[in-house]
Amino acid sequence: MRNESEVPVADVPFTIPVADRIKRLPPYLFGRINKLKHEKRVAGIDVIDLGMGNPTDPPADMVTEKMKEALLDPKNHRYSVANGIFNLRKEVAARYQRKYGVTLNPDNEIIACLGSKEGFSHMCLAMMGPGDTAIVPAPTFPIHAYSVMLASGNVIALDVRDPDKFLENVEYTCQHLYPKPKLVIANFPHNPSGTCVEQSFFDRLVLLAKKYKFLVISDFAYADICYDGYQAPSFLASPGAHDVGVELTTMSKGFSMAGWRIGFCCGNREMVRALQTIKGYYDYGIFQAIQISAIVAMRHCEDAVDAIAKEYEERRDVLVDGLNRIGWEVEKPKAGMFCWAKIPEPWAQMGSIDFSMKLMEEAGVAVSPGRGFGEEGEGYLRLAIVENSQRLRQAVRAIGKALKVEAAPAA
Repeated sequence: MRNESEVPVADVPFTIPVADRIKRLPPYLFGRINKLKHEKRVAGIDVIDLGMGNPTDPPADMVTEKMKEALLDPKNHRYSVANGIFNLRKEVAARYQRKYGVTLNPDNEIIACLGSKEGFSHMCLAMMGPGDTAIVPAPTFPIHAYSVMLASGNVIALDVRDPDKFLENVEYTCQHLYPKPKLVIANFPHNPSGTCVEQSFFDRLVLLAKKYKFLVISDFAYADICYDGYQAPSFLASPGAHDVGVELTTMSKGFSMAGWRIGFCCGNREMVRALQTIKGYYDYGIFQAIQISAIVAMRHCEDAVDAIAKEYEERRDVLVDGLNRIGWEVEKPKAGMFCWAKIPEPWAQMGSIDFSMKLMEEAGVAVSPGRGFGEEGEGYLRLAIVENSQRLRQAVRAIGKALKVEAAPAA
């Protein structure tokens, strides 16, 4: 019989001791659908992917040409500054002034991020800690909750589909919770529900922030994708907003630069400085050629932003009108890249995950189940309008065929 000292190391069981913050994250609810989507594509089966808001359109030619030019300059291949080159921050300030009437100091009120998601995540890390609480909108875009959890904070999710009620619930929570929430996260146009607000909403939010001493992070990722004459308001345009919060924007959507990974955090200089401190330890800044190309995009390509918003509007109409003709009840969002669709009867009782699997299996259409955005999302699907109009019509036909529903004639 071997004694313990003779047992080969390979025979000794070993458990990887992951951090508690990892254990706090729930199972990934989109996993089953992504696995099936991958299997179908490997098998050569066409899948119309409306699950992820991944833009398929390229940026303006001028932007890619500038990138080619910048790539040939040896200086651009060195480490860049962590907060973004000055001319880029200056251009962000100019666009905010032009579009929203907001004055920003490029020296200390703007920082460039690796997309808005990275900026948001690291801002939570800079502002949150054990015992701190953040109010997040529900249904909840996953990163809004998980970034707080990864920063060791606590999450309170409040339904955001009625913005007035959301503000009432924020105030009620501040009055009855001790210690009071440290952060309130705003996300309008909202992902996934498409809920939109007017400037008066942010005016009231700023007043609440000052009254109850909480900070605000506004995720303004869909600022540029608006329809039917609607213009999404900037949180920073409300009086006093700079005193209590920041806003995150991205070039992924309106400028079709998703894979370039460039966005911005603007507003309260102390919060921006805290984010800069965190980023100083994590990265060496965005590839400078991308930053130079982003300057050109903001300076010269606003017409391209308007054109892509118009393209998304046409896709929205194709998808929503098509779904309504096969018996669904879907409202047209005023902004964003998604349609938030209630699951029609008699399939609602299946639940959003199983119904999404059914659409994948029988229609070859990938969608995001509402349950993936929290309990408030159950009973709904999120459909991205990233495919062209022809593919969206194909998706509607395939869904109707799978559900054995005849489409009503177009109006």
